[in-house]
Amino acid sequence: MRRLAVPGVAVAVAMLSVPPALAHEHPSGITDLVTPAVARVEAKAIIDITLLDHVGELLHIERTYDVPIGTGIGTVVNPDGTLVTLTQVVHTDNDLAVYAANKVFGDYHKVNVPADFDRHTVSDDQLNHHLQLCYDLKSKMSTCIVDIKQDITVFPNITPAGRGFKAEVVKLGDDPLSPAVLRPTSTSEGGIGMPTAPLADKVPDKVGAPTAVAGFLGRPAATQPIKVDIAHLGPGGAGEGGRTFADPQKKVDEPVKLGKLIDQGMLGAPIIGDKDGHVIGLLVGGGTVARMIGVREITSALAAAKTPARRGPLDAAFEAALTRYHTHNYTDAAPAFKRVLDYYPGQPVAQAHLKDSLAKKGTAQDIGARKAATTPPPTSIPLWPFVVGAAVLLALAAGIAVLLWRRRRRAGPEGEELEEMQPQEVHVGAPPPDDGANPTVMVRRSQNFPAVPPQQPQSQPVLTAQQQAKFCTSCGMKLGPAHRFCGYCGHPIET
Repeated sequence: MRRLAVPGVAVAVAMLSVPPALAHEHPSGITDLVTPAVARVEAKAIIDITLLDHVGELLHIERTYDVPIGTGIGTVVNPDGTLVTLTQVVHTDNDLAVYAANKVFGDYHKVNVPADFDRHTVSDDQLNHHLQLCYDLKSKMSTCIVDIKQDITVFPNITPAGRGFKAEVVKLGDDPLSPAVLRPTSTSEGGIGMPTAPLADKVPDKVGAPTAVAGFLGRPAATQPIKVDIAHLGPGGAGEGGRTFADPQKKVDEPVKLGKLIDQGMLGAPIIGDKDGHVIGLLVGGGTVARMIGVREITSALAAAKTPARRGPLDAAFEAALTRYHTHNYTDAAPAFKRVLDYYPGQPVAQAHLKDSLAKKGTAQDIGARKAATTPPPTSIPLWPFVVGAAVLLALAAGIAVLLWRRRRRAGPEGEELEEMQPQEVHVGAPPPDDGANPTVMVRRSQNFPAVPPQQPQSQPVLTAQQQAKFCTSCGMKLGPAHRFCGYCGHPIET
């Protein structure tokens, strides 16, 4: 599964800022990635039972009972609200139908039947016969009709606390201590999903590795914030019922401490490793016993339920804000936490860190403020070069347009440009112009004579220079072989 490395860096920097004596037991901010995804889970059964009274007149006695199944902690692992908890939190092996039978007989017939999950007998033979038939729901003569519905409510870590949302079981574990997968039966409108907790790749092997346990001792409220405590991993593994806990300094009996927290409501709480702040397991036990089932059992349950763990855009925004906060860049952390709260209003960790970031923004502790002070302001670029450049381009475009217009006016009928014909002056004593052998040569006499229009080429072959040249007998003008009249004086050619 893909992991983002940024929060790990942020946590590492935060841990380095803690004094050496406390870094082992109290890693700063190590639980920030997980606690927003911690929720309280309350499961109960709603039993509708109808007692068919055949003792007196035939009556149908209808009753509804709410039977608690379990309470504990769930951890959201998908933005759609999918979460993992322990099977014993949402499932019981007790016979709920027997409980309802005991309850309805005691209420209606006013007999002393304990309201528990065991089958009982009463002294009255007739009532006892009907009670035993009520227990046997599969018999055609059963005196009871029972309908059992499971009701699971999830209370997320949000401020102010809400009424929670309903969920259903996707996958139960093979035993009470194995993980169960739940998903919401309805999704909230808008938003981009719920905060999720990242799962670790494996459980730390080192004995005495520090961890944190996070959960609620009751329904989340202003007076009931999340509870976080420190624990250390002991020897053991999944094959021995889970990993044990033991304080390496022998100062605290951690199984007893954690067992008490389990009895107060933290069954199934996530165990958070101090390496990168990811979930490494779930808390199980009670009384004087406390153990941890590992992350591999969690991922196996998710795979069996075909709902793999996934992080969402809300988590990416939150991790970016945590990076700024734990590196003491409070100037940039404040707007980043505001963005998180825009996505998911009421996220308690973002609320607390936003308040702290605003208080420290611009102080000596704020690295962001120091960076802003040392960064020179950007130089402004003058506008006049752009104005001059635009003017030059406009002038150039206008000049090109004028030239094209003039050229178009001077073009001939077929679009070809005609060269202006200037009159040619004739100087006395100058040698006569040479028309050459090309019959298309135009010769201009003077300003008083119009130009001779060009003649079309004849079909005769072009004469070469080897042919003998001829001259006009009147003016001495050189004649072409095809000329019948002198092109200068007009005198006919003598043959």
